[in-house]
Amino acid sequence: RDAARTLLKAIIVIRKHGLKWRMPRPESLLREMNRLCVTMTHAARGADAKKEQKRVLRAMKMLMRKIRSHAEGYKEMLEARWRETDLSEGDARWISKRMGGILEKLPRAVDQAHERLIGERQVPDEGKILSLYEPQTEVYMRGKAGARVEFGSQLLVGEQREGVILDWLLVQGDVWADSHLLAGSLGRLKTLAGYEGVKVVTGDRGFDSKVNRALLESSGLRNGICPKAPGAIAERRLEVEFREVQKRRGLTEARIAILKNVFTGNPIVSKGTVNQATDVAWAVLAHNLWVVARLPRTKPRARARAA
Repeated sequence: RDAARTLLKAIIVIRKHGLKWRMPRPESLLREMNRLCVTMTHAARGADAKKEQKRVLRAMKMLMRKIRSHAEGYKEMLEARWRETDLSEGDARWISKRMGGILEKLPRAVDQAHERLIGERQVPDEGKILSLYEPQTEVYMRGKAGARVEFGSQLLVGEQREGVILDWLLVQGDVWADSHLLAGSLGRLKTLAGYEGVKVVTGDRGFDSKVNRALLESSGLRNGICPKAPGAIAERRLEVEFREVQKRRGLTEARIAILKNVFTGNPIVSKGTVNQATDVAWAVLAHNLWVVARLPRTKPRARARAA
């Protein structure tokens, strides 16, 4: 569907600027692909789910071959005759590059769907395409109800009590365990502020490890991270400070939602890890200014009267 949408939208743009040849209306092909996608979604719920999914995928492959043929023809025509349009050379080159990127990945994407649905074989992670647009996309095994697997990029956010984000990291490459991210975050924090004012560090169970417990102890920071062992959780619940910081830690989920939905946008529109990291940096700055501006102001001290 993603490939069909990108290619057909490019064809619509090319036709709008004066280059045409005989083909079905691109909008009708896009509607047909959307209809097949909806059918595929409902096919998983029927009695003969596998059989119906295979039938729908074969229909999608036939439609995709037609779309690919027209896209290749329009790409070649645009490259040879772009001067006959009112497009600039840069615009024509960008449209051709966008179509070429999808056409290059399309055979692998089709083979991947064929292997998974029709061949009923697992696709190796090394050659798997997770996104046609974001090659850095990774798979996250979250194990949550309704979302056991998620796709995207890993973002670490560390905030202080009032909600100001002190540290963040957009992970590039492989997925890291949360426990492996704590040392780097504390290192960046120490470099910038020298732990000044930091007394206790808290986090969810993913950040708990023997190495991290030793790191916090050696750094002179109190450990407020939720333990993984159920027995240790019951024991630490007896501590008043632990209960307080864990209650405060729950608000970080809301902080991440605010950063994602209000400041970076969901999904983030930038492409590539460098551009996305830049957008996250600006979003964190804007977020912190917003938080600081909303903090209660202290009343100025009255000047002492001269004796």
